[in-house]
Amino acid sequence: MKLTVIGAGSIGAAVVHELCSRDDDVSQVQICDTRSRALQRLHDQIDSPALRSFQVDARDMNVLSQIVEGSDCVISCVPAEHNPDLAELCLDAGVHFCDLGGNDRTVKQQLSLDERAREKSVWIVPNCGLAPGLVNVLCLHGIDQFDRAQSASIRVGDVPLRPEPPFNFRISWSAERIIDDYTHPGRLIENGQVVEVEALSRDEEIHFQEEPFDTMEAFCTQGGLSTLTDTLAGRINELDHKTIRWPGHAQQMRFLMGLGLGEDRKIGVRTHLTYRDILVRRMRERLGGDYEDAVLLRVLVRGERDGAPATLVYEAVERYNEHTHQTAMMRCTSIPTVVTALLLAREQAVSGGGAGVPEEVLPREVFLNEVADRGLNVHHEWYEGYRSVTTKQPLEGEHA
Repeated sequence: MKLTVIGAGSIGAAVVHELCSRDDDVSQVQICDTRSRALQRLHDQIDSPALRSFQVDARDMNVLSQIVEGSDCVISCVPAEHNPDLAELCLDAGVHFCDLGGNDRTVKQQLSLDERAREKSVWIVPNCGLAPGLVNVLCLHGIDQFDRAQSASIRVGDVPLRPEPPFNFRISWSAERIIDDYTHPGRLIENGQVVEVEALSRDEEIHFQEEPFDTMEAFCTQGGLSTLTDTLAGRINELDHKTIRWPGHAQQMRFLMGLGLGEDRKIGVRTHLTYRDILVRRMRERLGGDYEDAVLLRVLVRGERDGAPATLVYEAVERYNEHTHQTAMMRCTSIPTVVTALLLAREQAVSGGGAGVPEEVLPREVFLNEVADRGLNVHHEWYEGYRSVTTKQPLEGEHA
């Protein structure tokens, strides 16, 4: 198989490492990026005859069309605004395409290609990373285990292992994505109805047994669910998603956003810069760079099983790998993306074509088994009765 990766940033590099280190049936891995240093760094780190690199801009469709020709799948690891054009390019070339996900607008553009993709037997699959991505698959897989599912709760976040005040926060890969998530409403399901909730709202404490994560905080954000809300509307009564951070983060971000620093509005008539531009730059400077991290994940589903109330909990605590120097976020994003790309490229577990998200396109059991086989372990546990997503302790009464 020949796979092409566009973007050699932290996640793109992790995708290339994963493809070159594991799969004997991957004969060629192509990596495209504008930065020669990033490409050379990969060649220095990866001793594989399968690796080939191309210095090319993700917007240069003429050059990219020649590079992706003959690929079994293209993986986009560039900013989300490029994904609709790249998906179109792959559709014209008859090549499967997947990406890390982005905002709802770009995802809708890609999903609108469904009819054309079906006609050409090509798959266009956005949202293949962690959230949206892995957590969405876990949620639907969990719902399938019940006779009647009633509610689902998703909690996920990337945090620094050694938080440094005053922020106790670092940027895992995109300042723009963070600001989007913190300024746009989330779409949830409450009492069977789709509702919008304000970002950075509904703070709660959430507890994990592993130190030092015994007490964290979680709050509503835009990102994480994408199309899942619409998929589950009318199927379950409650669906919510919250982002996990060290305590106090939500209040700090509410202060910044309350000052208007996340607004896409020009500062003055003599500059093209917006308040958002300045915030993005300062966040990159102060909160970017290399750091050791952990990804915390909990997906909880409640419902009836064998005639009795029950709760199924999926949970993972993934830490920075000191041997490979890969962050937890790199692994938790790259592994689900690689598994998706390989399932599409092999055309065994996934046949036909179209445009859809992983939780609807991929065989969920096969996907989760391959993710686990690559070392990303998500543990699951059943409980009698209904349990709390924050503590996993029994809920009072029968309310789900």
